[in-house]
Amino acid sequence: PDCEEGSNPNCESVFSLNAEKILVSLSAKLFIEQKKIPFPVDNHNTNEELAIGYVLIGNGLYDEAIKHFSLLLQGDPELVSAIYGRGIAYGKKSLQEAIETFKEALKLKPDFIDAYKSLGQAYRSLGDFESAMESFQKALMLNQNHIQSLQLRGMMLYHHGSLQEALGNFKRCLQLEPYNEVCQYMKGLSHVAMGQFYEGIKAQTKVMLNDPLLGQKASSEYLKVKYLREYSRYLHSHLDVAVAEYNVDQDLPGNFKNHWAKNLPFLIEDYEEQPGLQPHIKDVLPQNFESYSVDVQKLICSADQLGALMQYDTPGFLPNRRIHRAMGLATLEVMQAMQRTWSNSKVRVNGKTRQMQWRDMFDIAVKWRRIADPDQPVLWLDQMPARSLSRGFNNHINLIRGQIINIRYLAYFDNILDFIKDRILVYHGAYNPRGLMEVRQALESVNKVEDLLPIMKQFNSKTRDGFTVNSKVPSMKDSGKEYDGFTITITGDRCSSVFTLYLHLLLLFTTEERTQQYQSEIESIYKDLTAKGKALMLSTELGDADAVCNLILSLIYYFCNLMPLSRGSSVVAYSVVMGALMASGKEVIGRIPKGKLVDFEAMTTPSPDSFSKTAKSWMNLKSLPGWYQSLPSVAEAFPSTRTMIEVLNTDSSSHCPKKS
Repeated sequence: PDCEEGSNPNCESVFSLNAEKILVSLSAKLFIEQKKIPFPVDNHNTNEELAIGYVLIGNGLYDEAIKHFSLLLQGDPELVSAIYGRGIAYGKKSLQEAIETFKEALKLKPDFIDAYKSLGQAYRSLGDFESAMESFQKALMLNQNHIQSLQLRGMMLYHHGSLQEALGNFKRCLQLEPYNEVCQYMKGLSHVAMGQFYEGIKAQTKVMLNDPLLGQKASSEYLKVKYLREYSRYLHSHLDVAVAEYNVDQDLPGNFKNHWAKNLPFLIEDYEEQPGLQPHIKDVLPQNFESYSVDVQKLICSADQLGALMQYDTPGFLPNRRIHRAMGLATLEVMQAMQRTWSNSKVRVNGKTRQMQWRDMFDIAVKWRRIADPDQPVLWLDQMPARSLSRGFNNHINLIRGQIINIRYLAYFDNILDFIKDRILVYHGAYNPRGLMEVRQALESVNKVEDLLPIMKQFNSKTRDGFTVNSKVPSMKDSGKEYDGFTITITGDRCSSVFTLYLHLLLLFTTEERTQQYQSEIESIYKDLTAKGKALMLSTELGDADAVCNLILSLIYYFCNLMPLSRGSSVVAYSVVMGALMASGKEVIGRIPKGKLVDFEAMTTPSPDSFSKTAKSWMNLKSLPGWYQSLPSVAEAFPSTRTMIEVLNTDSSSHCPKKS
């Protein structure tokens, strides 16, 4: 509705529009003075209009910026700065349109370095490594000292698992700009990930010494670096200790883990630093693929192929060869450990020899995911200090934030819309049965999430700025019982022509009660799985293998709905699925379908049975080839952190057979 003064508190913002226009105009003048407009023209008014567009982007008003630049382009279709600005605004809404727009700018201005850089970043955001590399390469051919391109290319190479190449970019960046905090942090991280602790910690210390000025906001690198340095020291002191003899979750101080997982500033009372580097512990040295035995070489090549099957074919996910190898090795180690367990053998865990429990099975995958990227705290949330456990851990995923759409979850928007509609009908069925038919009719015409809020306001006087719906997860152990799943919150404000929507998914982590509910479910399934797995070792019945398969997938269903790790729950879960299935004699051949995410699939599926059916439909399970049984033991081939880092560093590209 149109706004009238005093009529609607939600419309107050409209009356501040004039003030906003003045602020935008002033910011635009400053933008011009600071010569921030790419390729300004001779006409001052045009430059001011261009500057306004860039200021709108800076204020997060991407739709308005697109309209503003489009209007300018109607008058002058070849205004390169407007085309580029529109591309940047599209980058927050639709990467494909951003890519086409940057290409359009480059046709008119082939030496536009920033357009190549932005094109590279758009491809990187999509997960298209080759196209991104090509674009960064072109930017650096035009100017080999273009710091932003070096920095972005280095970061992309790191997240692609090409650490040595990434390091070259960060070193070059620091030659040109010695105080570049991002390059310094990433240089330290790359060194440590490859086991070069002396150089790594030296670079980290340089970032730590770069204190923000009074009133200046600390960079994310500055906030993270002390955690990385402490964890690096811990890793270094445990380089040659057998992984089965210690436990990261138990060794690291509780408050340290809690702050690190929550990305809080490093303000920890009575913190005792990890020991400094000990000279007798040498850095990890490069390892040639040929230095491994033929059997271990086959193990590594098999791991690479298995790990590639875990790659999401979804915009926003960059393939990471280092993670592929790590999780492929995790899959094989899970397979071997499960087979030993089903044959009544014991395992070595945390310095003890005992029967394998469900957490030990997941811990195999956790240790590999952890070592693949030391930047990310992969920690069990229920192992946090009691005080933070009682408060619970929350994880927010922003699906829509104002005008920014999270492309990773785009394929699930229709599912989420249907889920919310269903929950609204359940609510009205219970509290407004007379109006249920009217609500149902109104919901039938809704095709977009943002149109739900006005309907909820219309039919429920309590809905003002937003509403929340919750999912439920059925118990397998206790029929009829349900657990809390995730929460979706929609908040927004439609006023005149302005609409701001926030749609986010809240995963309720480890409140103690919720954790115990899910863990008892996982415990029960694992017990059943162990019994059926042991029977399977002695049986040739097809039905037994199918029952084991369903139990494995049910276990993962509850694991994903619990989300018990601070990072990496999804890939940890999938590597355990693949390894446990291989232990039961089944090999996963199929890839995860385009747009699908394992954790989201589990969270948006109403029951473990339906999740099992969905997962099996893409896994394309076949009988496991016999040669897998003759592979050497992963745990014996790579018993320590040093040997794990060595194998992740090893280049096998010219040795392993290519698999389509």
